[in-house]
Amino acid sequence: MSLMGIDVGTTGCKVVAFDEDGAVLAQAGREYPLISPQAGWYELDPDQVWDFVCDCLREVNGQLARDPVSALSLSSQGEAMTPITREGAVLANSPISSDSRNRKQTAEMETALGAERIYQLTGQPMGTIYTLPKILWWRENAPEILKRTWKFLCYVDFAAYRLGVEPVIDYSMAARTLAFDVNKLDWSDELLEAGGVRRDQLARPAPSGTVIGEISRARAEDLGFQGGVKVVTGGHDQPAGALGAGVLEPGRAMLSIGTTEALVTVTSRPRMEMLDYHLSCYPHAAPGLFITLGGNQTGGRLLRWYRDELGAAERAIAESSGCDIYDVIVEQTDDAPGRLLMLPYFVGSGTMHDDATATGALIGMTFDTRRADIVRAVLEGLTYEQALVLRRLHEIGVDIRHLTAIGGGSRSERWMQIKSDITNLPVSVLHTSEAASLGVAMLAGWATGVYASLAEAAEQLIKVRKTFRPRAQHNAHYQRQLTIYGDMYQALRPVYQAMASKD
Repeated sequence: MSLMGIDVGTTGCKVVAFDEDGAVLAQAGREYPLISPQAGWYELDPDQVWDFVCDCLREVNGQLARDPVSALSLSSQGEAMTPITREGAVLANSPISSDSRNRKQTAEMETALGAERIYQLTGQPMGTIYTLPKILWWRENAPEILKRTWKFLCYVDFAAYRLGVEPVIDYSMAARTLAFDVNKLDWSDELLEAGGVRRDQLARPAPSGTVIGEISRARAEDLGFQGGVKVVTGGHDQPAGALGAGVLEPGRAMLSIGTTEALVTVTSRPRMEMLDYHLSCYPHAAPGLFITLGGNQTGGRLLRWYRDELGAAERAIAESSGCDIYDVIVEQTDDAPGRLLMLPYFVGSGTMHDDATATGALIGMTFDTRRADIVRAVLEGLTYEQALVLRRLHEIGVDIRHLTAIGGGSRSERWMQIKSDITNLPVSVLHTSEAASLGVAMLAGWATGVYASLAEAAEQLIKVRKTFRPRAQHNAHYQRQLTIYGDMYQALRPVYQAMASKD
């Protein structure tokens, strides 16, 4: 028998089947397009996303004749929500986290309730990324959608619903809607009233690792499952990835390098002081713990942008050699600190400054600048951003001693060495880069009695492939550059404000 983890990301989905020792038995992935009908609007077509998930399920199940799936669980991107009718029809595309059309509604909600009150309830610093302000945008600009909506579902509960079980949302995902009280672990009546959403329009919240049903026989046969398959609540992709990376105690952190880039640490309770640094603090996918989350929405999408807009030469090399395009892009860089500094703010600043008006900036270009220098600046800029979060955490007594990197970017040894050099911390990578899928598969196994505890599952399933350690000859230079990088946003802030002004 095998355990399955389904991860529904921002630009693609993955399905992975693991045996009880954590070995990957089969996996499949699909990439789907982001839809951008206007500047600042970023959406997904939920029916298209589900079709790709089904394709992956059939592909993986087709390879599991000897190890049929007994239980599965799901992780997904946060915030994106789909309105559906009672018959299950999708009423609108899902605005994803980086969609910023709701700036007006976000500001009005913050004015009405106050940033501190919102953080006290939700553990989330106010911003445009969350679900409730997106629903407020619909209320103001497309009220007919709300009139017809039976349920607003995030992708974990949307996928569970499409599998034929009750739409139940785990606490970590519910917290990303800005409608969930992380202290009471239930929907907040105060926030629901502010958003004009009824409690019955949302999925029932439950802890991660809760069995919520079994896939119907007809649905199971259509998707290639054999026998009864239990569906278990999973988690928001970042805490799910932290679980799959073994980040279950203070002093360790997960660095997720995917479409977005995120740093996740562990705490035992919500902490109001995190608000000063725009850090989220909400339930872990491991019940009883909380996580802090700092992130950058640009993340790996920046390498994808480089691939599409500047990487024609690298694409040609990849096509002729059969190599992965991202390996070609990254490996062209020198193994030495870069000459340029980049602010990776292509969809706003992210955690540290929480400035939706901030845009990308590249400093230090001359006629000697090569494409490889720009790639190096991308790799370093995304890492500097997380190094600043680590500095801020240290200031409030959260000391990180070790990083575990997950996601597609963790496959690049050059990038992992850069991250170790800049953060001055050891960085471990796992045998599987799909830690979010592994994390929810651990929940599926724990919920169905395969493992006595999540700690036992972590010890049995999580295996380190390699650990990168900081090199003293590079770290001193990087610490100087990090200080300069930290000053760049403040220097450019008046420029961002002037560019964003409509006057």
